[in-house]
Amino acid sequence: MFLTAVGRPKYDEEGNLTFSGKLGVWPFVKEVPAARRSQNRERGTLETKSIIVNREVMRQYLLEKVIPAIKDKWPQEDAHKTIFIQQDNARTHVRPNDPAFLETVAGTGLDIKLMQQPANSPDMNVLDLGFFNSIKSLTYCGNPKTIEYLVHNVEQEFEEYNEAILNRVFLSLQLCMKEVMKIGGGNGYKLPHMNKQCLEREGRLPHRLSCENGLYATTLAHLAQFG
Repeated sequence: MFLTAVGRPKYDEEGNLTFSGKLGVWPFVKEVPAARRSQNRERGTLETKSIIVNREVMRQYLLEKVIPAIKDKWPQEDAHKTIFIQQDNARTHVRPNDPAFLETVAGTGLDIKLMQQPANSPDMNVLDLGFFNSIKSLTYCGNPKTIEYLVHNVEQEFEEYNEAILNRVFLSLQLCMKEVMKIGGGNGYKLPHMNKQCLEREGRLPHRLSCENGLYATTLAHLAQFG
């Protein structure tokens, strides 16, 4: 298992990449000395083993890896804005009011908040929506046979991942959000398409999608029913 954090890439007015959006990918592993000698290694040789992920482990990774990565890589021009770390609803994830999280964030000078994605809605998460599928296919092409090799492959593919594809996934997220609004919530819709690669080649790929006034008003009225 890996913990992955990404944001939307940023470009300047000339189209040059200023922020890759790739904050980091961290494997849930530890190194332990081999208990027995084998034909491949001596006793005591360090081996990479996967670890069980619970809330304490997730909190450690969040505080020691994700937050420092945000502080180090986040665009300075957006440092005054609220940064939301979106989690799914796994039981291991840290609660938004976790004292250790709040204390660590306070020391960064940034406004970082935790939020949960809606239940049963993988399309509301850019990782599940497109990022994981594309990086998984690249990793499997390397045919890793050990944990060390798998970790190396994933980290390499993450660093070499095309930022333009990541940017398109974030645009797909906006498309999905509009479809959810059209049906008044829920996930009973077909994944929309807008031929993003063609628009990108022609220099016409929008940075964000507009929302019709009527759809916006209808959605607000629908949300008001739930207080």
